[in-house]
Amino acid sequence: MNGSLTRVGAIVTKEFKHLGRDRRMLAAVVLLPILQLLLFAYALSFDVENVPTVVIDLDKTPTSQQYVQRYEESAFFQVVGHPERMSDVDTAFAEGTARVAVIIPAGFEQTILSGQHAEIAVLIDGSEPTSARVGRSYSVAINQVFSGELTREWAADQGLDLSAVGTLEPRLRTWYNPDHRSSDFLIPGLMVVILAIVTVQQTAVTLVRERSLGTEEQLEVSPLRKLELMIGKLIPWTLLAFVDVVLITAIGVFGLGVPLRGSVLALALGATLFILSCLGMGLAVSAVAPSEDTANIAAMMIAMLPSFLLSGFVFPLEQMPTIVQWIAYAFPARYMVALSRGVFLKGAGLTELWPQLGALALTSFLLIAISTVLYSRRARQ
Repeated sequence: MNGSLTRVGAIVTKEFKHLGRDRRMLAAVVLLPILQLLLFAYALSFDVENVPTVVIDLDKTPTSQQYVQRYEESAFFQVVGHPERMSDVDTAFAEGTARVAVIIPAGFEQTILSGQHAEIAVLIDGSEPTSARVGRSYSVAINQVFSGELTREWAADQGLDLSAVGTLEPRLRTWYNPDHRSSDFLIPGLMVVILAIVTVQQTAVTLVRERSLGTEEQLEVSPLRKLELMIGKLIPWTLLAFVDVVLITAIGVFGLGVPLRGSVLALALGATLFILSCLGMGLAVSAVAPSEDTANIAAMMIAMLPSFLLSGFVFPLEQMPTIVQWIAYAFPARYMVALSRGVFLKGAGLTELWPQLGALALTSFLLIAISTVLYSRRARQ
């Protein structure tokens, strides 16, 4: 037992000495995740507001101006112009200076005063689906509110009391993220994505580097066992990854105002298992990759694409095809994103998150075992 610990300790010491000599790699492992977090936190956002809008008012009456004012007062629309011709709308859409165009036809006020059905044209640039979808909803809401105001004005003119008419008034309440802040939704998932990219990519080149430096043969003829080599390779990167977890969590909570409502123990345990899973993936790539360039590319593909697309970080898994949802079960990022958001936003603990912790424990065990087998097979060749 003491001999095994001594051999593992020697590998750990060797890895830390290598990191100490390569200050650029150490800076990349510690500082790059922080820079990525800040970049993604401010660059990625699902908050849609101040969408440039042009309004063509062909009626130019008090009623039409009152209608236009609804768009000017909205936080979603930003009226940037009042062109006179329809061709100006095509130009604004083509140049990207406007994404929404509202056209009020001539006779708008007269149609309403005569009790007829007035129509408004709302043109939306669909090249950006999120803005188009939200813009459509906001425009419908503005028209409904304005129509309700016209109805109440008409009833008052007729001497009718609408307060006696039964109405439906929904009471909406948003749980976990009442302010609908994108950062609260994104940052717990960003932590998972950044950890996956850094840990998988850095460990993917460890064994390849041993081959390129000519030290692999020395390790093979030494008393070092394959499992001991794997453990020795994992410990330094695990400790560095934990430093990243602490830094990212501190920046998210104290710097960006993300709430941390749940169990810190559950987050720490989940992060440990997720880091081990990612390191196992990196070592598996390192065991089979013929060169450092190949290892880097393969690690990026394995870490980045599943973490973004198959984890629920950006796109809900429930909306994906069934076969894609089944494929996502093979990647640990799926479980860690759910665990991270559960701890940060929902106040979850070990009782609620044991399925994710169990899945992470299983995937970490399988990936480390697979990487050990792959390295042993390569050593025999």
